[in-house]
Amino acid sequence: MLKIGIILGTRPEIIKMSPLIRGLQNKNSFLIHTNQHYSENMDKIFFEELNLKRPDYNLNIGSSSHGNQTGRMLVEIEKVLLNEKPDIVLVQGDTNTVLAGALAASKLNIKIAHIEAGLRSFDRKMPEETNRVLTDHISHYLFAPTEIAKKNILREGILEKNIFVVGNTIVDATVQNLKIAEQNKDICTFLSNLTGNNEYFLLTLHRAENTDSVENLSKLVFAITQIVKKYQKQIIFPVHPRTKKKLIEFGLFNDLSKNNLVKVIEPIGYLEFLMLEKNARLIITDSGGVQEEACILNVPCVTLRENTERPETILVNSNILSGCEPEKILNSIDFMLNNNNTWENPFGKGNSGEKIIEILLNK
Repeated sequence: MLKIGIILGTRPEIIKMSPLIRGLQNKNSFLIHTNQHYSENMDKIFFEELNLKRPDYNLNIGSSSHGNQTGRMLVEIEKVLLNEKPDIVLVQGDTNTVLAGALAASKLNIKIAHIEAGLRSFDRKMPEETNRVLTDHISHYLFAPTEIAKKNILREGILEKNIFVVGNTIVDATVQNLKIAEQNKDICTFLSNLTGNNEYFLLTLHRAENTDSVENLSKLVFAITQIVKKYQKQIIFPVHPRTKKKLIEFGLFNDLSKNNLVKVIEPIGYLEFLMLEKNARLIITDSGGVQEEACILNVPCVTLRENTERPETILVNSNILSGCEPEKILNSIDFMLNNNNTWENPFGKGNSGEKIIEILLNK
């Protein structure tokens, strides 16, 4: 019987892998969690609230430099794979966990399935771009979310027979988990208390190119203060731990926390965040996954980056790139607020997980 190992380590991976974890829980499978995300609110709570099986292995890697983190993961993942001897390993996305899991499997001649293959920002300064490119080139099964992603891989010389366009499991996860959230009275009460049932913008910010540069982060903080001044709408900002650390380090935190229209809150559970997304008037983000979720939920999005590995969102007019210049951000918000929110979701119909499992079992 085919034995499948699932390797993940971050909040987005838990979310996007959730349809596969559910679909494989009665199969011959095991789950490795590197604990790349080490905050309980950013990690452990997701398994509980999504009713997912707990990991069979927790590696407790935590945060460190890219090289240190990836190397430690490689060592620990290899130990598990030598013990479990899977036929195939599943990884998803572009994190250090993905690269370490794929490399460990490759060195042991274990087949690799890369979910969300073929995404490209074409910006090699992003560590995520290196991770996703290298993982694609050592994978045996490349599950591309769209035809655009497939074309990216084909241009790099990967054989077409190894590529499968299956949509994106983020659609499965969003549809399945939104139903859970909407039926949870505590979450609905949380949302009402937080927003006062008023119209609001939702902000997320965590990319190193935005948070680790005092120049860029200062521009973004100024832009946020100008947004609330112009639109007189509250901004809800679940602040990432690393972002909060940088805001304090650069002396910028009080500019946001003391603004009456900026509500800075601690990281929240996925279901609460999903409801915040669904009910927002606009989402401002530098996250790839949030760009997708906004598109699926039919909420306009402004992305605080110069490029994106989700060009489908740009093509359907659900998203716009603004960079970090305040004037361009404000112009982008104007454009998206006046946009006709009638785009068609380009990421599939919510059955990507089923397709992936069927292909793997048949192959």
